[in-house]
Amino acid sequence: MSQSRLTYMDDEGVPLEDLEASDAEDDADLWFLPGPMEDEPDYLPPGPTPEAKEADVVDAWRAAEAGQAAQLARVSARLGILDERLRRGPAGWRQRLALIEASDLSWLTQDRIGLDRLSLYMALRVSTATDDAQALYRIGWTMRRLTGGPAPLTVRSCVGDLETFLDRRQRPGQGERFEEAKAPSRLLEMAEREAFEDRAAGWLAMMDQADDLHPVTRACMGFHLWHVAELSPVDDSLEAAVTASRVAITELAPSGSMPGAIFAPIAMGGGGGFRAIGDPPARLARWLNAMESATFAALRRLEEIEAWAAAAERAMTPLSGKTPPMLRNLFASWPLVSVQMAEKLTGTHRATVQRNIDWMDEQGLIREVTGQGRYRMWRIVEPRSTEANSMPERHDELLAEDFFDVLAARQ
Repeated sequence: MSQSRLTYMDDEGVPLEDLEASDAEDDADLWFLPGPMEDEPDYLPPGPTPEAKEADVVDAWRAAEAGQAAQLARVSARLGILDERLRRGPAGWRQRLALIEASDLSWLTQDRIGLDRLSLYMALRVSTATDDAQALYRIGWTMRRLTGGPAPLTVRSCVGDLETFLDRRQRPGQGERFEEAKAPSRLLEMAEREAFEDRAAGWLAMMDQADDLHPVTRACMGFHLWHVAELSPVDDSLEAAVTASRVAITELAPSGSMPGAIFAPIAMGGGGGFRAIGDPPARLARWLNAMESATFAALRRLEEIEAWAAAAERAMTPLSGKTPPMLRNLFASWPLVSVQMAEKLTGTHRATVQRNIDWMDEQGLIREVTGQGRYRMWRIVEPRSTEANSMPERHDELLAEDFFDVLAARQ
């Protein structure tokens, strides 16, 4: 017995099934309506990416270090060679390299202070009417930190150590009694100081988490995190670069009374190492390339100055008195020297200094570089007669690898 199917009718006697089919056909014809939400393409621009966790940031630099292990080992070995050469050489060598590095770093901040202006300022505190006072202050601080002073990081670093390294405690207005200072400027200074302390604490916390990294890698990470922490203006990388150059050399700390390298040269290798583009592996690769080139340049300069000092000592044997050896040491310590500088730094009468400098110029030991009748400056002339002195000339076509092998063999 078959069962009859019930059909439901609406008030007008139309079967409900026919109405549902009609509605479905009508819906199919509405082609111009947007589809379901889950099927729509996402045309919206991407939103801000979430900040990476501190542990993830350090892990990224650990991975970058592992990928650059071979080059990192070469750079570390060559920094060790530079450190040993500076330990065996006079203190003037460290000052000479610091002057060159500071001058190169000044181009990073667009101050563009050449070796002539820098030498005059550091020796005589002489500046011209066109010199920027703030730029000279920055270059003076750079020289003090590249030749000594407190370290930016210690075993238990604190914000106070970093403030001391950056000379932030010496800013105008600090140390005044509150009632003697202008209230608005004093309050603004206090707010800025508190903000800096918070940002510096965050940067130091990141550096502490990366204490297992090689100092060169840690320095690179610290440089690139410096502006993330907003410790300096975005367009001023000088403090970050100087801090990183000191951090990179922490494993080569001076032992006993014979200090060696105080900073790791970077700017001598060009500005590519400071480019803030790419991920940690790319940034570390550029950093290592720049430091390798800079170390090579520093070692080559030491080779040249050592050869010149030996040749100058032989040539100046007939001269008597204290002035000739003092001038020889002066030219080994300063890339450019003026008569006024030599007079002050040696404590010798100007006429005596001028007579000895003229003699050295006539002998081909130094040459005048300004071409002027006044405010003249001299630099050394690298000798090319002996085997040691002709080394840069003979090795012009050699790779840096070969040159460093020669230097290592001489240790």
